[in-house]
Amino acid sequence: MVSIPSPLRSYADGACEVPADGSTLGEILLDLDRRHPGLRFRLIDEQGRVRKHMRIFVNRAIEDDLNRSLDPTDEVVLMQALSGG
Repeated sequence: MVSIPSPLRSYADGACEVPADGSTLGEILLDLDRRHPGLRFRLIDEQGRVRKHMRIFVNRAIEDDLNRSLDPTDEVVLMQALSGG
């Protein structure tokens, strides 16, 4: 399961958690986009990198390597970075 932040839940039919399959973080994000079109574009830029305002956590550690191998029990959490002044 992948945890979805509130601002992106409209792309996931309002769900706070959704299933996704894949053996790498990149594959998980591709599967998310297959199930919920447009979601990946909100996370990954045109160069294939995690967008600056997004954070992806795997087992509570920030991860930006889309080739990172995942186990079925790994926890994936998507978050939007907060900014302001």
